[in-house]
Amino acid sequence: MNIHVRLHVPGFPRQFARTRRFSLGVPGGFTVSPDGDRVLFVRTGSGSDTVARLWLYEDGKERLLADPSGLGGDGEEDVPEAERVRRERDRATATGVVGYATDRHARVAVFALGGAVWAVRTGGGAPWRIPTAGPAVDPRPSPDGSLVAYVTEGALRVVRTEDGTEDRLLAAPEGPDVTYGLSDHVSAESIGRLRGHWWSPDGDALLVARTDHARVGRWYLADPADPAKPPRPVRYPAAGTANAEVSLHLLRLDGKPKPARIPVRIPARTDPDAHPSGEWTDTRFEYVTAAGWDGSGPFVEVQTRDQRSAELLAVDPDTGATRPLAHRRDRAWVELTPGVPARTAGGTPVVTLVRDDVRGLRVGHVATPPGLQVRAVLGTAGERVYFTASEDPTEVHVWVYDPADGFRRVSREPGVHTAAIGGDTVVLDSRTPDGRTVTVLRGGKPAGSIAVLAETPLVTPRPAHLSLGARKLRSHLHLPSWYEPGSGRLPVLLSPYAGHGIQLAVRAAGWYGAVAQWFAEQGFAVLVTDGRGTPGRGRAWETAIHGDRLTAPLQDQVDALHAAAERYPDLDTDRVGIRGWSYGGYLAIGAVLHRPDVFHAAVAGAAPTDRRLYDTHWEERFLGHPDVRPENYERSSHLPYAHLLTRPLLLMHGFADDNVVVAHTLRFSAALLAAGRPHSVLPLPGATHRVTREDVASSQLVAEVDFLKRSLGD
Repeated sequence: MNIHVRLHVPGFPRQFARTRRFSLGVPGGFTVSPDGDRVLFVRTGSGSDTVARLWLYEDGKERLLADPSGLGGDGEEDVPEAERVRRERDRATATGVVGYATDRHARVAVFALGGAVWAVRTGGGAPWRIPTAGPAVDPRPSPDGSLVAYVTEGALRVVRTEDGTEDRLLAAPEGPDVTYGLSDHVSAESIGRLRGHWWSPDGDALLVARTDHARVGRWYLADPADPAKPPRPVRYPAAGTANAEVSLHLLRLDGKPKPARIPVRIPARTDPDAHPSGEWTDTRFEYVTAAGWDGSGPFVEVQTRDQRSAELLAVDPDTGATRPLAHRRDRAWVELTPGVPARTAGGTPVVTLVRDDVRGLRVGHVATPPGLQVRAVLGTAGERVYFTASEDPTEVHVWVYDPADGFRRVSREPGVHTAAIGGDTVVLDSRTPDGRTVTVLRGGKPAGSIAVLAETPLVTPRPAHLSLGARKLRSHLHLPSWYEPGSGRLPVLLSPYAGHGIQLAVRAAGWYGAVAQWFAEQGFAVLVTDGRGTPGRGRAWETAIHGDRLTAPLQDQVDALHAAAERYPDLDTDRVGIRGWSYGGYLAIGAVLHRPDVFHAAVAGAAPTDRRLYDTHWEERFLGHPDVRPENYERSSHLPYAHLLTRPLLLMHGFADDNVVVAHTLRFSAALLAAGRPHSVLPLPGATHRVTREDVASSQLVAEVDFLKRSLGD
């Protein structure tokens, strides 16, 4: 069915699209040298400039290290397919220098631009191009900076940094489905492991992931708007199907002329007697969740297919033999903490500790304080351990553990904070209610700042921070700036994400708050709620969605709506809409299917309507194996309930989305048609899971408002 989109796009939607959700001009990708003197980062030239550059902060000043415009352009026309995929998994919104790697002392930085490898010295001088055997992906210098390892056409090679000579093949793919040195879809998208090769501290060896995709199902993504363009094949491990086969190998560079190759002997499975029982049990170690080197040598963390066991293994660098260091178990799933495992300079292990419903850390024999919910480990400096954690779920702060004085909070202002560490320097990246700042701390005191060039939204978020209902649901309520209480009733628009791993109702400025306020300015009372399944409120809260991804989160949205309406009588509960993207879109569809008594219209973007079509690691974590527990997938999917739709529904989806593929929306639309249920579909040709085309992204917001006003009554 057609929808009517206004031709005029007002200022905020255009700004939102032009700035790519206000991400342009924001510095990121910080690297701090071990002595704390140098900070490298990437940032575009302004809040609307899409080309990222490499910068250095030193002695209180910023200095440009590499500008793609002086190196032949941003290189976007020649980006290898593997690099495009890596950027999509990393959610990169800019072009140009979107990633880089440095040597141990941050004296040399290397990066890829259009498949070419470039290097630059932080001490001064122009960048230079390093000749390679083919288009390069993920180049990384050795710890002393003399060599660069890179991947080209699935092969891992190493070349001299200075002049590109002595280009050596370390590992070549044995077939078209094999790669060396890269991550796979599940590891990058759902586990968070974006890398596939790691240098030894001495630079004499590499720990390398070999990935065989032969067993993984092949899907094809086409662009119907360009029928002359051939479909793009992708390997996608849907729930219940085969994963890529990932193995690790030690490649020693001292072999002449061929490097010595030592397979890492990972156990096939965990001990079944020590493995937690559950609805579905699979004790095979299918997932490589982390790998690298520390002061004790190479290590690897592996996880079972059913995700209820994870084992940290030490690797013998001479033989590839492994021995267990730590074993974690959970009856729902073992949650992977970013940055773990880790070690201090003195070898003290840093591991995850779940106790009394709290996910904390253990540093040696010392545990984090009770009630402190750990989010991620940021790094170590000497014997100090830096991490992010929450005492209140609406805030995330940077903490440090020092054996001399215990645990201490580093960030002070309310907000969501993270950091990069080196020596005595902490680069504090902060989102507070007042906006984004990057502060350089030395010795715990402010010593400078790195400029944030992002544009200020044309609308100013003004949320009321609420704790609603019996479960104290953290929520934001956005009312129109022009609205006066008692002057009339407002239709209500719920705008959640509410899925695993992400929070929106936090005490920090963000693009989502600006979007919520813009919808409020159109005449809605906009309610944003984080319900069960979101992080920061303990394991029981987080695992409440185990076996059923919809019921508890949807009930939390209903309860928050009713509790907010009791506090704010001007909220019109006879006119309630809901909008969302990805899991938020899934929740929006579920709302109008299962609770039409509460919700009267919905807009759903990139919604996973068939849980069997999402990837293994993400979906089986919550629902188990679809062949063993098909009822979990039945009740958590929307296709079986298409006949229940009685409310207006707008579906949107990008045709190039390789995360939540467009088949989710097309199959659900077909089911609705078969059931005789009217609905609207807005296709987004060429768009991925993140819509970045300015004309599409801006018109999308206007189309949503137009649909909601017509559906709920203007």
